[in-house]
Amino acid sequence: MRRFLLLAASLGLWASLLPASAQDLVVKIGHAGPLSGPQANAGRDNERGVKLAIADLNAQDFRIGGKRARFELVSEDDQGDPRTGTQVAQKMVDTGVRAVIGHYNSGVSIPASRIYSQEDIPMITGASSNPQLTRQGFASIFRLAANDNVMGAAMAEFAAARGLRKVAVIDDRTAYGTGVADIFVQTAKGLGLEVVGREFTNDKATDFTAILTKFKGLAPEAVFLGGYYAQGAGVARQMRQLDINALLLGGDGICTAEVVPLGGKLLEGRYFCAQSGRPLDSLPGGPAFRERFTKTFDAPIDAYAPAFYVATLVVARAMQQAGSDEPKKVTAALKTLKMDSMLGPVQFDATGEWLKAPVTAYQIAGGKLVPVERKP
Repeated sequence: MRRFLLLAASLGLWASLLPASAQDLVVKIGHAGPLSGPQANAGRDNERGVKLAIADLNAQDFRIGGKRARFELVSEDDQGDPRTGTQVAQKMVDTGVRAVIGHYNSGVSIPASRIYSQEDIPMITGASSNPQLTRQGFASIFRLAANDNVMGAAMAEFAAARGLRKVAVIDDRTAYGTGVADIFVQTAKGLGLEVVGREFTNDKATDFTAILTKFKGLAPEAVFLGGYYAQGAGVARQMRQLDINALLLGGDGICTAEVVPLGGKLLEGRYFCAQSGRPLDSLPGGPAFRERFTKTFDAPIDAYAPAFYVATLVVARAMQQAGSDEPKKVTAALKTLKMDSMLGPVQFDATGEWLKAPVTAYQIAGGKLVPVERKP
């Protein structure tokens, strides 16, 4: 049976590349994320999640308004850059996509969302976590992930539960990094932790020596990084080089197994982060999905491929419910959708947030990310 499922998945992925018949309803689904640069691993992972969902949809007799739907992927590299992201968003609109699964970075999703909203094109991100994204009042923007208010608070609560009392913060000044750092600081102070310092860098930086040297004199028990995994590994290495015996904490931006080859044994037992969702292997169908994904792409799951996979299926279900792939009707359907998925129940609130979005804390142990705590 397992061999049959793997073969079916492979055939579905191949079949999704075949031309549609004249009777098919061709539905263009956009994906946008960093397919090049330091965050390319995350972008490719997300894209693969969308590809696998489209293959699964095309392998069945999926109908919208009585017509067999044939889904086509339109994927673009936003380079993790806000300006490029808006150009990509306009290109998506001009190409005629009916929905967009993306983007990855909050700093890209926020400006791009305005362009999609102007055309009533639904956008679902499985990763961008800055709360501002859904506070803009755009009807067609949705998030299938926990936002920074949840993840930043979760890591502050995690620090307090471990008995830590002094923390320092590094903020990369991106929309994501600043947002998650702000919530961490606010929650930490409310829990009685002392924030002994907050310093600023950028998402291209590689040298954190000056910041960490300043922190060393303040003797924090943990350093929280509002940033991404390439910086997370660098900060961890340089903390050890400076003999700073503090934990490194962060949100989902640093929560990927990709940091292991970058940071090595220096991360063991000292690197903790939060990730939206529950551990994949604890979910019904999660282990089978992991096996199928790895077999199909000859690559392991990084972090958010499952969320991007489910987001694609959610859009397809909304189209089916609406009886149309017309973007405005799809948006209306998404607002009332209730769907069981591999990630659990999917339903959005009035602003587009995933209701009851779960969060899991992880640590690096044995050369991989291992869950240590889950909320709720």
